[in-house]
Amino acid sequence: MNFEEALNKGIFLISECNYCKIIVWPPSEFCNQCLNENSWRECSRIGTIIEFSKKEKIYFCVAKFENSIQLMGEVISGAPRKNGDVEIVECGITNNRYFFKMIVMS
Repeated sequence: MNFEEALNKGIFLISECNYCKIIVWPPSEFCNQCLNENSWRECSRIGTIIEFSKKEKIYFCVAKFENSIQLMGEVISGAPRKNGDVEIVECGITNNRYFFKMIVMS
């Protein structure tokens, strides 16, 4: 299963190099450092908020996952704060666009 097939099923996969063990982002079948093959694994759904914004009544945030991957998503529960934790509760692809929905963790 590749990244987009998994995301369509609500699974957030990342690629990790089999040789040098770095996380490759954006996801790819080959390492962008050593060009060896990558393996796919589920990403931790817990991240740390780097920044956030609000449009009307909707919060959005950029959060860092696995100390390297930065994603933007909609905060569907709770009020975000810088360096606070969020959890991805829903992800997928709609209209050819990736989406991530997160909740603020207490």
